[in-house]
Amino acid sequence: MLRKIMIVSLILSSSFLRAEEGMIIPSLVQAFQSDMQAKGMKLSAEDIYSVNNSSMKDAVLHFNGGCTAEIVSDQGLILTNHHCGYYQIQQHSSLENDYLKYGFWAMDKSKELPNEGLFVTRIVRIEDVTKAVLQGTEGLKYVPQVEAKIKENAGKLIEEIKNTTHYEAQIKAFDFGNSYYMLVQEKFTDVRLVGAPPSFIGKFGGDTDNWVWPRHTGDFSVFRVYAGKDNKPAPYSAENVPYKPLHHFPVNITNREEGEFTMVYGFPGMTEQHVTSEYLKYVMEKDRPVRIEMREKSLEVIDAAMKASDKTRIQYASKQSRIANAYKKWIGQIDGLRRLNAQQIKKDRETEYTDRANANPEWKNKYGTVVKALIDLFKVYEEYEMADAVIIEYVFYGPEFLRLARSVESIADNYSKWSENGEWEERKGAIVASIQKHFKDYDVQVDQAIFDRISPVAKKHLKEEFHPLSFKEKSTEDLSAQIYGKSMLVNEEKLVGFIESMSAKSMKKLEKDPGYLLYRDLWDVRAGQLAQNLQTYQGELDLMMKVYVAGKLEMFPEKNHWADANSTLRVTYGQLEGSAPRDGMLYTHYTTVDGMIEKYYSGNEDFDLDDRMMQLYNEKEYGQYAQDGELWVCFSGSNHTTGGNSGSPALNAEGHLIGINFDRTWESTMSDFMFDTSRCRNIMVDMRYVLWVMDIYAGAGHLVEEMTLIK
Repeated sequence: MLRKIMIVSLILSSSFLRAEEGMIIPSLVQAFQSDMQAKGMKLSAEDIYSVNNSSMKDAVLHFNGGCTAEIVSDQGLILTNHHCGYYQIQQHSSLENDYLKYGFWAMDKSKELPNEGLFVTRIVRIEDVTKAVLQGTEGLKYVPQVEAKIKENAGKLIEEIKNTTHYEAQIKAFDFGNSYYMLVQEKFTDVRLVGAPPSFIGKFGGDTDNWVWPRHTGDFSVFRVYAGKDNKPAPYSAENVPYKPLHHFPVNITNREEGEFTMVYGFPGMTEQHVTSEYLKYVMEKDRPVRIEMREKSLEVIDAAMKASDKTRIQYASKQSRIANAYKKWIGQIDGLRRLNAQQIKKDRETEYTDRANANPEWKNKYGTVVKALIDLFKVYEEYEMADAVIIEYVFYGPEFLRLARSVESIADNYSKWSENGEWEERKGAIVASIQKHFKDYDVQVDQAIFDRISPVAKKHLKEEFHPLSFKEKSTEDLSAQIYGKSMLVNEEKLVGFIESMSAKSMKKLEKDPGYLLYRDLWDVRAGQLAQNLQTYQGELDLMMKVYVAGKLEMFPEKNHWADANSTLRVTYGQLEGSAPRDGMLYTHYTTVDGMIEKYYSGNEDFDLDDRMMQLYNEKEYGQYAQDGELWVCFSGSNHTTGGNSGSPALNAEGHLIGINFDRTWESTMSDFMFDTSRCRNIMVDMRYVLWVMDIYAGAGHLVEEMTLIK
C-alpha cells in the first residue's frame, strides 16, 4: 500500500511540475491565473497586466525592436543582454577606448553615452480588434479584396490613436488571421549606455559555450531611458531627464530554490508550431544545412581575422556575433528535432486532426482535406522557397558590398526628387557620414575572403534556372577580381566621390559597377521569378493555415492553445529546474563562478579571465550576493522562450527580478517548432551575479543603490 501511495504521489508531483508550453498574450493571462497560482505564483492577473493601473507590463520594454529590457529603478535604469546592446557598445569602442574588451561604466549620469537610432517601446495596452478589423470582409470573394479591406480598417484604428494621443499603434494578426490585436505603445528614442561588463564576462564562453549548458556568461548591459521634462518621449537633448516609470522591478537577492515558480515576460520573435511534417522535413534536411554551410564559410574568415588584429576584432565583433548566433542555434535545432523524432510526431498529429475532422460531417466539410492540401501546396513551391533562402543568406549575411548596394540604389533612385525639392545638399552630408561610418567597421580583404568562400557555396545550392546573370557569365573567381578591383562599393574614397558628384546621369555609372551589377542580378531573380511564385504560395498558404488553425481551436478544446510568437508582448511560466536531455546526462539547475575557473584553466581563449576576477574569486569576496558560500552565475528554467526573449526579465512568484533571460540549451532550440517539456530549458543570468559584477568587480555600486533590493 505504501509503495502504491508513493508511486501515485510521484506521478502527481511530476504532473504538477510539468513545464508549460506556450506564450500567453498578457491581456488574456486571467485564463491562466489559477494554474500559475497552483504552481506557486503569488500574483494576480491584474498585477501582471492592467490597463487602468500600473502593472508589471509597464516595466517591460521592447529593446530596439529585437530584444527585451526591463526597468529596474525609478530613474529609468534598464537592463538587457550584453549581446542586445553589443552594437551600441561596439559603436562607442575604439583602439583608444576598447569598451568591448575592458567594459564601460558611467560613474555619473553626465558620462552616459547617447546612441543614435536606439529606441525602446512600452506597451500601453493590448486590445482585441478582431471584429473591427474584419468588418465588411464577410461577403468578399477574392483575397486581394479581403486584404485591402483589412488594411483599410486597421489603418483607421491606428490613425485614431495617432491623432488623439502621443502614442503609436500597430495591429497584428494572430493565429493566421483568426484574431487581430492592436498594440498601443509609447516609443522612447533617447536611450543612453550606462554600463557594460568586459567581454570576458559579457561573452564568457564565446562561440564554444553559445547555446550550451552549463553556462557561465554574464550576458547583461545597462542603459537608461530619458524623456522630456513632461516625462513623455523626446528626441535626444542635453535637457532631457531620466524617465519616471509607472513600475520598476524590485531585484531579489535572496536564496533561490530548485522548483520555484519562474516567469519570463518579454517580446518573443517567432515560433512556427503549426508547420506541417513536410515543411519540417525541408527545414531539417535542406534549409538549415545550407544556411549552416554558408555561415560556416563566413565565420572561418571573420574568426581568423579577428584573432589576428585588435582593430579587426572591434570592427567585426557585432557582425560575427550576428552570424554565429543563428549558425550554432540551427545545428542544435536539427539535432533536437531528430532526437525528438519531430517529423513523426507531426505526422501523428496530422493524422489525428484529419481523423477527428472526418468523424464529424460538419468538421469534415471544413477541415477534412486541409492537411493534405497544405502538404501538397508546399511540394509545389519548395524549390522557390529554397532558392529564396539561399539568396537572402547570401545578400544579408554574406559580403557586405551587396547590402551597401541596396542603400546606394535607393539614394540614386531618390536623387531627382531630393534635388527638385532642394533637399539634396542637406541629405548629402548625412549620406556621406553614413558611408564613412560603414567603412569605419569594414576591411576589404576580409570582405573579399568572405566572397571567395561563400560564393561557390551559394552558386552550388541555387538551381541553375535561378542563377543570376553574373553567375552565368563569369566564374566566382573572375567576379571577385572585378568587384574588389573596380567597384566603388568596396572603396570609401570612390563611393564618397560618387555621392558628392551625384547628378541625373549617376544611375548610368552605377549600373556599370561590377559590385552593383551582381547585387542587381541577384535581386532581379528574387524580385522576378521567385517573388511571383512565392507571393502566390504565401497567399494560398495563409488561407489554408487560417482554416487549419481554426480547426485546431474548434476540434481540440481540451488542449491549451497559444498564438505563435510574433514580436509582441508575451508571458511564459515554469519552474527553476534542470533537465536530463539525453541518456547519461543530467543538467543541474544552476552554475557558479567555480565553473568559470574550471573552464579558465582549460586554456581555451573563450574562457579568459582577468587578474581582478581571479583575485576576487580566490578571496571569495562575494559580498551580499552569495548563496551558501557560492556565487551563482546562471540558472535554467522550463519557460518557453525564443529569439526576442533575449534580455527579458526572469521573475519569481512575487514578481521580483531574479535573472535576465539570454539563451536556451542547445537541445531546446527546437522549441521554435516543437516544445518538449522534458528537455526544453531557457537560460538566465542570475541577478546576484549581475549586481556583483556592477558593485564589487566594477565599483559601480551607485547603480545598485538606485534599485529596490529584496534581501
